[in-house]
Amino acid sequence: MTADSPSIPDTPHPRDAHGWRWAPAWVLTFVALWPAPGYAEAVMVLGALAAVVRLLLGRFRGGTRLLSGGAWALTSALFAAYWLPQAISAIDAVDTPRALREAAVDLRYLPFLWLVAASVANASARRTTFNGLAVIVAIWTLDAIAQVVFGSSPLFWGLDQLKQLISGRPMCTLEQVAGIDRLSGFLGPCNRKLGVVMASLSPFLLFAAAKRLETLGWLLAAGAIGIVVLLAGARAAWITYALVLVASGWRLLGLRRMLGVMAAGLLVLTLLSVSSVQVRDRIMLTTQALAADESGVDTALSGRAQIWSAAVCMVVHHPINGVGARGFREAYPACTTDTGQRPEWGQGPAFHAHQIVLEVLSETGVIGLLLWLAGTALAWRAWRYATPQAKDRARPAMLALAVTVFPLNTHLAFYSTFWGGLTLMLAALYAGSLLARDDE
Repeated sequence: MTADSPSIPDTPHPRDAHGWRWAPAWVLTFVALWPAPGYAEAVMVLGALAAVVRLLLGRFRGGTRLLSGGAWALTSALFAAYWLPQAISAIDAVDTPRALREAAVDLRYLPFLWLVAASVANASARRTTFNGLAVIVAIWTLDAIAQVVFGSSPLFWGLDQLKQLISGRPMCTLEQVAGIDRLSGFLGPCNRKLGVVMASLSPFLLFAAAKRLETLGWLLAAGAIGIVVLLAGARAAWITYALVLVASGWRLLGLRRMLGVMAAGLLVLTLLSVSSVQVRDRIMLTTQALAADESGVDTALSGRAQIWSAAVCMVVHHPINGVGARGFREAYPACTTDTGQRPEWGQGPAFHAHQIVLEVLSETGVIGLLLWLAGTALAWRAWRYATPQAKDRARPAMLALAVTVFPLNTHLAFYSTFWGGLTLMLAALYAGSLLARDDE
């Protein structure tokens, strides 16, 4: 990895300065507040408004100083690839008023993505943003390890006490606390996304640790995050994190030492399967996929085989523009047979397809898939023709985005507020850092 070049002085000439010195603070505050979704959403909206004001003021001074031209174009194009399918699917969605409302509300993401891209638009801001994300992930990792040792997350305990002091109610109900079956960390037992969040954001800590302590730093960070991801219990996160380790480790360690790391990881997984009931249960559940009957496969996939079958049904009946973004739960009853048995995920319909390709196809149709593929092609083309220096500075964001949307995995809902916001933030970090003007 190469070091970032010195930051460009903030002079009046538009080619001499890009970004905004307060942009990293907005982005890092947004991420740090994820345990409190309402406050994180408020920060995002206020940040979007601040970006619009900053952009308008910059244009009135004679040019766009928030972003370089390339970063501006790629960030806006990636947003369009996400938002246009949503808008087109609303035309004849199963719940048209809700689909139209969701599409209108999600327009707030566009100025926020400009703000996120501005947070990495020059070397100084990029160091602040990427190092800040690494510190946040490190704190979350230590907090989760503390939960393993002491039985409670210090961060979540503090947030819960604050919530009770303000509103008189805890963040999670007693039923949710009693039903926890995995490591929950700073998000708490009522928000079981710790594994997938840690896996997706792990590149920022791994690259930062390798930059400071080289191989030792990478190994320490990889081991600590790996334990947290395994104990968090999400098998999709296991796959995501394995991809991160391979992509970030082979350039640093070489093939032979990377194979040794993977062998050590398998050993740790084996030991945890003996010592941790939660890990052992997830492994035993996975082995049921070897059963010959369909019910065994569906059980091993936590009911996803049934969900995917319903998604295919929606694609068949709504092939052009789908059932509407976030319309999966309304269309689900018409595409499944009531067997009288309780589904693997519990009562009620499935909320989304749990797989990015099926989600895009079922909710936004072939039009949506083509637009997503167009966005992917633009992102890949920008990477292909970027300079080595640009690739190096964008590598953490690129890897985080790539593993988050990796199609051969299961996923959270990309058209939900939380996971959609996380994915779009990674896309803007990638576009802003890749197409910054440091090397000009």
